[in-house]
Amino acid sequence: MAFIQVNGVNLYYEISGEGTETILFSHGLLLNAHLYDAQVAYFSPRYRCIVYEHRNHGRSSDSPHSFDIETLYADAVELIEKLGIAPCHFVGLSMGGFVGMRIAARRPDLLRSCVLLNTSADIEPRAFRFGLLNLIAKIFGLRPVVDTVIELMFGKSFLNDPSKAKLRLAWREHVLNNRRSITQAVRAVLQRQRILEELSQISIPVLIIAGEEDLATPPHESEKIREKIPHALYYCLPHVGHLSTIEAPDIVNKYIETFLEEVRARSRTK
Repeated sequence: MAFIQVNGVNLYYEISGEGTETILFSHGLLLNAHLYDAQVAYFSPRYRCIVYEHRNHGRSSDSPHSFDIETLYADAVELIEKLGIAPCHFVGLSMGGFVGMRIAARRPDLLRSCVLLNTSADIEPRAFRFGLLNLIAKIFGLRPVVDTVIELMFGKSFLNDPSKAKLRLAWREHVLNNRRSITQAVRAVLQRQRILEELSQISIPVLIIAGEEDLATPPHESEKIREKIPHALYYCLPHVGHLSTIEAPDIVNKYIETFLEEVRARSRTK
């Protein structure tokens, strides 16, 4: 557990494992480093795994000013450079994927590969509706909107599974415990600019994973990314919603593991 000053804020991060290659995990909106608990447990025996928390999230500090996705991109670039972990493998879910795509397109020297989970390269089509929810959260706190948020986060199969009740409750409590400043991050996500036109510049290996039941970033958003990165691998997971790393950790881990093995094999033949 540690903090590092990056781009005017203190970011929280954790390092697990001592592998020769590093995987950097970037979480989604309203979430924290625990999004990747199953991945860190699985990969840390063979890789150095680093999870960090975005500004205004978890244990990281609040931004001293309003920010956008470009700010989060700059945060991640400086984090990679200050930790001296380039080139690393980058895994980003949703908002973390927004960051990962920008790094892959603009600073490929920092990455060995990029894994994009449940994300989008386009603008937010429901910005007005979600903006109203964000306004309610800013004024009244997250309790009035938490059930709507949970329905966006998880797929219907996960929400209707009695064996997942305890896990659902834990993440509901996490959402409720977000501080009011989280609404700054929500605004950054809702106002994000499209990056589709930049994706053709990406030359590093890319893995894209979507969830069939994802309401926040439906599979067609991932398919747009695949169309712009022809060499990317793409999988759509059945019965899985937005938080694939929690809903289907074993499947996600296996896809990532196979992908990283292929990246390593490719690098040996060069």
